Amino acid sequence: MSAMGIGLIIFILLFFVLGVGMYFLVQGSGKRYIIAGKSLPFFLVGSMLLAQSLDANATMGNAAGVYSGGFWAGFQFALGLALCLLITGLFYAKPLNRMNLMTLPDFYFRRYNWFVEILVSLLMAFSFAILVAGNFAGSAWIVSIVFEMDYVTALILIAIFIFIYTISGGLYSCAATDIVQIYPAMIGFIGCFFYLLADYGWGHFSAAIPDNFVNLAGLTSIADGALLNWAGILALGIGDIVALDFMERIFAAKSPETAQKSCFYGAGGTVITGIVCSFMGLMGLTLFPDIADPRMILPTLAQAHVPFIFGLLVLGGIIGAGASTADGGILGVSTVIGRNLLQRNVFMPMARRKAAEGVEIDKSDAAKVISDRKLLIISRIMAIPVVAFAIWLAIVKPEPGILLVLAFDVVFAGCVVPLTLGIYWSKANTPGALAAVIIGSILRIYLFYTIPEELAGLDTMIPPVVSLLVMIPVSLMTQKSYPPKHHVIGEVPDDSDVLAGRA
Repeated sequence: MSAMGIGLIIFILLFFVLGVGMYFLVQGSGKRYIIAGKSLPFFLVGSMLLAQSLDANATMGNAAGVYSGGFWAGFQFALGLALCLLITGLFYAKPLNRMNLMTLPDFYFRRYNWFVEILVSLLMAFSFAILVAGNFAGSAWIVSIVFEMDYVTALILIAIFIFIYTISGGLYSCAATDIVQIYPAMIGFIGCFFYLLADYGWGHFSAAIPDNFVNLAGLTSIADGALLNWAGILALGIGDIVALDFMERIFAAKSPETAQKSCFYGAGGTVITGIVCSFMGLMGLTLFPDIADPRMILPTLAQAHVPFIFGLLVLGGIIGAGASTADGGILGVSTVIGRNLLQRNVFMPMARRKAAEGVEIDKSDAAKVISDRKLLIISRIMAIPVVAFAIWLAIVKPEPGILLVLAFDVVFAGCVVPLTLGIYWSKANTPGALAAVIIGSILRIYLFYTIPEELAGLDTMIPPVVSLLVMIPVSLMTQKSYPPKHHVIGEVPDDSDVLAGRA
């Protein structure tokens, strides 16, 4: 086995041991498992948000996109994710952290009703299950290349590895592994860039770069992909506001101020590292003018063109980037299924039926039926079908790019407007939210199949606007029948009510 392979095995084992070791911090609590007891400090939350944004798309996909379509075709990923964290920090982090939420669909339940909660839970769970599959596939692909291993074998091993440490410590495991992953990865990416710059000089690379690759054509010219690039920036910059993995970390911050500052920290780190990866994509035009698969730019650089330590950190960072996003996705989807679909909409109705049948159930009894510990158990169990689905999808569709874009666009189209108006517009109500979710989501799916290829990108941008234009008049027309519940934005429910699913 090569020195690189041995180094990666050590890195992966460290990842695993740290993640599993967080088991003891959960202490049998669903709240500690899902949002780390809402106790995490600035550095941890900021580092976790940074790790979530610097996924395989913002690093390896970034360099590949730049190589194939110009600077903005790749940098759009990092720019969009950084913009998302900036916007979230400015407008969403503080009010949402203050509300004592455990999952993002909790907001839709509290602000609207259970039916809106179920719809957004299903949309978010499906989209993030696809995200998990994509990151499983990316990490497995690198492992299969480095270790000369069958892709499916590598995929199953990676999936089991991430599954075990994720269900061990929940968000604590995500925090520990994110710290180990993100800073060595950043050192590796930045170190590679400056090493190549010092070794060759920028003039060596600039001669091979077409003019339209580095100017603003990628943002202004449809022929140079402006519509698609803007669609990517907006989908990530605004659509990812309703990302389960981002919001898990915001809810876990110990204070609203901590949540906000952490978003800004993550945004800054994402921009810096994203620019570096983009420029390495431009360097690839000189170093690998005929590369068969642009996704191989960073892995090839890591193995053949830079010192061993930088290469190890880059390859470890790519694997870790996939793992850090996958673990957030597994945790997010499984807890949404466990809490928002099962706890609130199966177990609580069961308790109410018992009460209706004459079985005496007070608040404390109901809490026992739907306890903090039971939520922990359910969330861990629900991780099994999530991981199984992700493995299956990563096998049948090892490059789920288009499917992933569609899944996230559907969430963007249907869920962002009800969240935003729910926070900032006092007249937002349940019928308006339902109309926005249903019409926005269906329209996005319809446009996916019908929009002309030359207008690709507009299918991402149009549905959220329609969602907004639908929600406002529907809300205004139904004020008397469905009074808005805007007062909940300023309320902080007791932990007992939150844990039992009553709030």
